[in-house]
Amino acid sequence: MSKNFKKNLLSLILIFAMLFTFSGCATTNPNQSSSNNQTSQTTKTSDNSGKIKIGFSFDTLNLERWQHDRDYFVQRAKELGADVLVQSANSDSQTQYSQCQNLIAQGIKVLVIIPHDGSAIAPIVEEAHKAGVKVLAYDRLIMNADVDAYVSFDNEKVGELQAEYITKLVPKGNYFLLEGSPTDNNAKLFEQGQKKVLQPLVDKGDIKIVGEQWAQDWLTQNAYNIMQNALTANNNKIDAVVDANDSTALGAVRALQEQNLAGKVAISGQDADLANCQLIVEGKQSMTVYKPVKEEATKGADVAIALAKGEDINANGKVNNGKIDVPSVLLTPVAVDKNNMVDTIIKDGFHSLDEVYKNIPKDQWPKQ
Repeated sequence: MSKNFKKNLLSLILIFAMLFTFSGCATTNPNQSSSNNQTSQTTKTSDNSGKIKIGFSFDTLNLERWQHDRDYFVQRAKELGADVLVQSANSDSQTQYSQCQNLIAQGIKVLVIIPHDGSAIAPIVEEAHKAGVKVLAYDRLIMNADVDAYVSFDNEKVGELQAEYITKLVPKGNYFLLEGSPTDNNAKLFEQGQKKVLQPLVDKGDIKIVGEQWAQDWLTQNAYNIMQNALTANNNKIDAVVDANDSTALGAVRALQEQNLAGKVAISGQDADLANCQLIVEGKQSMTVYKPVKEEATKGADVAIALAKGEDINANGKVNNGKIDVPSVLLTPVAVDKNNMVDTIIKDGFHSLDEVYKNIPKDQWPKQ
């Protein structure tokens, strides 16, 4: 092979190598995108301009109640021109924290949180603020943090309604208190409201609290186990159960049914879950506290949008979280039994008459 041929071949190889390198740079350098790509990116940005992005972190979506909140919140936010990114932590504090970090990284303007543990999630508030993100505590308060706003019901009032109703049914007797999850600040507020009503009757000697226990994560199975043990420990001599919510009431009613006591022992609840509304009209659960979820979710979306825009949230109160008095929008709960089921839950469309009375002979259905 001649020297000239070798020299020419080497030159050609160098030329091809240089062409390949420049071609690679043109493909990978984001600043060298084609005019078509630039048009596409501009269009995408234009579609999202001015649109508020909200992150919503749920403790869990396994409870029926939270599914309603999600749907109403997202619907209202869309009406107001906002997008909502929803995450569910399946009742795990670390998962919720990580999911909140991920939502912040996605460029949200407001982070809405239903905390699994109101204390464990607190540090995320500072992280959110550093990223320019406002934080709204929804239904459950976030503790010891500079939370921007809080939307909920008067949760101490919820406990008062539960205890007031049960004490009217059973003014004297043995009471068992089945409380909610110890990680939920709301559960502590429910207990405070209950005891505000119960303590004077305890002091008088009219009622005796034979036990009190907390159901971790509000789980029905946990409540069932607690109620079984309570009945055994008291030889079934329990006249009333002040129960913090409907999920746990389901477990308590099941334990009572096994002892042929369902309908004989007064029992409260909260959230107006469908299964519990059915139990109420069947006479197996005494009452539930109905918190008009559509009202709360709609108001929550309104507040989130106001925070994103830097507008007034129209707070009607403040709730101390151990660090600050959080500007709050507090709504009014309603006690519901079989007598006002139609005028509240069914009238609001939360559940239909057919759903609630499905286990009752049709000739016994109330007229709407």
